[in-house]
Order: sequence, then structure tokens, then C-alpha cells
Amino acid sequence: MVGVGNRIGPGLLVAALMSGDANAAMAADPDSETSVCGTLREPLAFWLFRGAAGSPDARRIAPIRDIERLALKTRDGRALGGYRLRHPDPQGYLLVAPGNAMLADQIVGELQFFRDLGFNVYVYDYRGYGLSSGRSRLAAIVGDYRELIAHLNDLGYRRRLLYGMSMGGVVLLNAIGARPDRYDALVVDSSPSRISPLGCPERYDPVTHLPADCSRIKIIGGERDRVVRPEEMQELMGAAERCGAQIARRTEFAHPFQDGSEAIHRRRFQDVADFLSP
Repeated sequence: MVGVGNRIGPGLLVAALMSGDANAAMAADPDSETSVCGTLREPLAFWLFRGAAGSPDARRIAPIRDIERLALKTRDGRALGGYRLRHPDPQGYLLVAPGNAMLADQIVGELQFFRDLGFNVYVYDYRGYGLSSGRSRLAAIVGDYRELIAHLNDLGYRRRLLYGMSMGGVVLLNAIGARPDRYDALVVDSSPSRISPLGCPERYDPVTHLPADCSRIKIIGGERDRVVRPEEMQELMGAAERCGAQIARRTEFAHPFQDGSEAIHRRRFQDVADFLSP
């Protein structure tokens, strides 16, 4: 699975987000499908992301054991589609928020690594992607993950674990990062410190959503990452470290699912697992 990753290069991403209207449209309702990063630039960016992600394919999940398809209806009536990998005696749940050019069925096979450590693993397509309905918008996606986390927390799991890759880290920090009472561990992997330089409001900058006590957070970054460059992660890593987060700066890591070998990819997942299972 090395190489699945985000297929949109950073230059194209910047061009998409910085095109169009000069001022970002501010959404009054953070759970609406209103664009907050610009009425033209945000739909264009997500259109590119969805095109890169492609279409769901049931053949990808056919060989996977103990998997079930899920659907969650959101407060605004959208259906979020995804999968659960079942463990017979789960220690807790792990909710995975993928990168912005990924589908759940493209990565769920790799996530069996975490199921086999003793967790029920959940992964959903973002709103408007793959199995999920609606229009892909940042504020709405953040709202979706608040709902997903609240739903999973209501199921009575012993441990509540979150893992966000790239855009997934942006989403999880915005959705729940400042509320460590609602999770037991959060791993943010290869996410930028800020997205306001791309035209989004500063209130969506991940670095502004750290709690006072970051001991339940781990930040992972790779020196070989060409999607989110090390300097784009540095502010987040520094701020998180100062409030007690665990920081992993790995010289051999690239972007998630773009590592140079299967062995490096496995080391990344082990980095995640070591924090989730202390």
C-alpha cells in the first residue's frame, strides 16, 4: 500500500486554494456546507481531491476478514459511509481520519494492523467522497467528525483513540483537539501547523486547537515529506511539545502511504501503535 497517499502535489493544492475570490467566506454555522476557505477556491480544491481519490471499489475489501460496512446519518441528513474492522474483544475504538485524496476502502486493509492490536477500527469516507453523500466542505467535515466521535464515545468503549493523517490531523484537531476529556489518545501525522496561508480563516489553523495539557497527543512528521514540508509542521510540533505532547521527527518518513519502502511504512504505523497502546 506504499504510494496510495495524497496524489495532489503541494503546488497544485496551493493553486487551487489561492485561486478565485480574494476573501474567505465566513460560515455562520460550522456544521453547514458553506465554504469557509473561499466560495470558489474551496469547492475547486475539494473537486481536485475527490478526483484524485477516485471511486470506491468493493473488490478492495473482499479479502478482508471481520469487516462490515457502516453508515451514519448526520444532523443535517447526510449519510457518512465507511467500515469497521471488528476485534473479538476490543480494548477500545480507533477512529482514523484519512488524507484528503484517499478513500476508506483504499486504506482499510492496511488498518488491520491496528485491529490486530486489539481495537475496533473505524474509517469513513469524507462527506462527498466515495460512500458518503453531501458537498465536501471543511466546516461540514469538521462537524461530521464531532458527530462521529460523540457517537463512538456513546458506545461504551474502554479506550477512545484517534489517528489523523495529513488533512485528517487538521480535521481531528479542529473537531476535538482542545477537548482531551473526550479522547484518550490522538495521533496527528504529517499535518500542517496552519491552513490560513491557503486562504482559510485562522480559526481553522490546527496549532490554535491544542489543549493546555497535550499529554494525550502525539505529533509525527517526516523529513522526506514533500506534501506537507517539515517547516510547515514545525510550529505545530513546537507548540505541542511545550504543552506536553510526544513528538516524533523521523528522517526516513515521507507522507503517509508515500514512504520509500514497506518497512518504513510499518515503522510509521508502529510509531502510532506505541502511543495508542502504552
